[in-house]
Amino acid sequence: MLSRLRRRWQQSRWYRWVVCSLAFWLMMAITVGCGAAHESDLPPAKLSKYAIASESPFNDPSYYPVSQSVDLDLYRPVAPWVGRLILPSPDQIQAEPQRLDWVWVEIYQAPPEAQTLIGQILRLEWRVTPDRQAYLDTVTRSIQFSAEAIAHQHQGNVHPERLNGWPQVGPLQSLAGARPQDDVIVALAGVTQTPRDELQIDSAPVQVPARFYGLVQVLGPEADDTEAIRAAQCPTVEPCVNEQFRVRHYNPVSRQFDGVEETVRIPQVLPASGRFQSTPADLEASPAGSDGWYIYGAQDRDGLFVVRAIAPRSLFLLDLQTAIAGEIPSLNYVNFRNWRDTPERKGSLQTVWLDPSDPKAAPDSPNWQVGDRALAIHIFGGVGGERAEPKALPGTVSGHFAYGVAEVVTDPFTQMPRFEMTYNQVYAHNPDGIVAGKISWADYMGHLQRGWLGLRPVADTLVKLEALTQDYRFGEITLSPMAELQRQLNIMMARYRTGDGTGAAIVKPAQSCVQDSSQAVVETIAQLERLVQATPEIGQWLQDHPNDVQTQRFAQLVALRELLINKLVPLGILRPDWRQNSQVLAGIRPNRDLGNQPNWLTSLLSWRTVIPRVAYDELANIFLNQGAELWILRTQQVGGVDPTIEPLAPTELLGQYVVIPTAFSRLFESLRLPGWRDWGVTLVGLGIYGAIAWPIGRWREFLQPTNPIKDLGLAPDALVRGWLKLLILPALLEEVVFRVLLLPHPTEAVQPHTLGIWLAISLALFVVYHPLNALTFYPTGKPTFFDPSFLTLAGLLGLTCSLVYLQTGSLWLPTLIHWIVVGVWVFGLGGYRRLQPIPT
Repeated sequence: MLSRLRRRWQQSRWYRWVVCSLAFWLMMAITVGCGAAHESDLPPAKLSKYAIASESPFNDPSYYPVSQSVDLDLYRPVAPWVGRLILPSPDQIQAEPQRLDWVWVEIYQAPPEAQTLIGQILRLEWRVTPDRQAYLDTVTRSIQFSAEAIAHQHQGNVHPERLNGWPQVGPLQSLAGARPQDDVIVALAGVTQTPRDELQIDSAPVQVPARFYGLVQVLGPEADDTEAIRAAQCPTVEPCVNEQFRVRHYNPVSRQFDGVEETVRIPQVLPASGRFQSTPADLEASPAGSDGWYIYGAQDRDGLFVVRAIAPRSLFLLDLQTAIAGEIPSLNYVNFRNWRDTPERKGSLQTVWLDPSDPKAAPDSPNWQVGDRALAIHIFGGVGGERAEPKALPGTVSGHFAYGVAEVVTDPFTQMPRFEMTYNQVYAHNPDGIVAGKISWADYMGHLQRGWLGLRPVADTLVKLEALTQDYRFGEITLSPMAELQRQLNIMMARYRTGDGTGAAIVKPAQSCVQDSSQAVVETIAQLERLVQATPEIGQWLQDHPNDVQTQRFAQLVALRELLINKLVPLGILRPDWRQNSQVLAGIRPNRDLGNQPNWLTSLLSWRTVIPRVAYDELANIFLNQGAELWILRTQQVGGVDPTIEPLAPTELLGQYVVIPTAFSRLFESLRLPGWRDWGVTLVGLGIYGAIAWPIGRWREFLQPTNPIKDLGLAPDALVRGWLKLLILPALLEEVVFRVLLLPHPTEAVQPHTLGIWLAISLALFVVYHPLNALTFYPTGKPTFFDPSFLTLAGLLGLTCSLVYLQTGSLWLPTLIHWIVVGVWVFGLGGYRRLQPIPT
């Protein structure tokens, strides 16, 4: 067996290529980040980070009495309806088999007309409509833990163990039972109270960190005394900071932080996996808190407000630190400046607005108004420093990717506009107890126990593109791309919570947060297209209003789908399982199981949606090219000071080595098939080269017309073989080396002066390479490769191929020009005799 494999290795180049590709993509799969990826490489642990956190009393829901007497002038409910989900017992479920998906909810907050319900435990279920019934049918699963789920849980990851063995689990039950304890707090929308005091909802609950929030300026810890509350462990020099902090509330009259002062508790969480998720140390000195902090929490039994999550107000204000106009500068910021000097920016935050329109016509500031919505693209990086997290592959920080929705709202404290963000987290089972679903920014990012604000660098890019973020009104019919995207992501998130019945959603080469989230966007647009095609009234409206703004926006939306597919799949080939899964989610295919195909080919076809950083940059580039405004919110370990860690930017595969991922990306980008415009550019370039090269060559008597068959005595088959050899070397190999690998691909959008420098380097190396080649590997090139006429024509050829490549981004077109020019010279214009006969 081994000898046969060895012979195949030695004899077959194709076999070696396949084996190397398999090995490469196996390594790539190890680095994929999707929630659990950044911790799953740790040695097996008996306790999850969630279990360790549960040792702190302040993480227990019973620590906070349901009846709260907070000052409503200082604190506000996070939503009109807030409650804690409680999973029913199997006996309670079996007692009412006609109810498909329901849970209990302990009411923490209710509107004024329903205040008597606070403290009660009520039944929560869906208000069923035909569309919602289809959703329930799609995602309801029986759960039986697989061996993979059991092994993954043993490694210290949180799985829905209370649901193991249940015959039917709906999306509400998978949310309530996602963690070992009933501690999922949610905000409810679209609530209807039935005559039997049951609650019905028409949209998925949003996970929130607590029931109340306020806006304060943190003044510092209380003076040391016998009442100080200190943690036994903290990342700073002992003794640990007093957890009781003095804060001053925002005063809506003066619009300053000169309101009521009080003492709150900001706890120090326990360490897990060798790191602290957050710390209150020096929080008062954080530059991110210059405009105050939103603090989320509730009162403990002694009436002390305990903070469960924080959010820097300055991050969400519609005030800018940096504004960049123009397509090239905007693309350049995304590709090169967004993550630059991440470790040096520790503890700070940045807000950047990118407007790809003409700088001369672009406004000085964004015109974002209350009610505007944007698609949020989320990515986080890694943890370095003394307590760095381990890397599965050297030089790679995989990170995590997600979509969300941001809306401009009026702040109830200041009456000023600000962003409010909710993530749609397609999140694998993980050690932290983060649950896939709709999660508020405060719960996912700002939570002291499991949020990433103080631990990781994060970028949230808000995309404002009217074709995608605004509703369409075709006469009396309304279509909402954002609502459809939410529906698609709700399905995906519910399936992640149950692991599609296996109890385990684990990152694999053909299944990850990046791929499934991106698939949802593509399917959203496809579903809207199908609705338009199936609705005669809409078709007639579009036909009657060809010049209407909405007609033009819808055409842009359709074009966006094709662009997303072509860009996210490098070779322009849609993965078979993506197409099948889209049909499943749309209800076209009867098979409810996602058809992921975890093999090297599917990973190769969708490599841009395997690594979060690659997908994030590519999507930002796509939206900028479509004219979208981007608002980037960046944080780098914001909050209290932890000197034992530093932020690391997310990277491509081996991205910290720079050269490797750049070369890989450029090579794959160059493999795209050219379009009609590209062929036109190629013909023009070839024509211009011929018009210049011919008179120069004839004047210098370097080009001599030759008949390869009569004058050189070459047989037709030898002539064909000679032409084919020239296609590989010099044409293809030299174009890869001197154009593709050296020149920035057009999608990189480098600054013009940078492009000019690399163009000059590429041309110089291309020209110098020929005489060096004659002195080393190709002595038959002497003296031709030293001839000034040859070097002049070679330089002109290099310039032509470079310009065509920079215009088309395709390897094949400059290779074609190179091949034609060299072939015509060798076999038709005297090159054969100058180089002596090449082997045939």
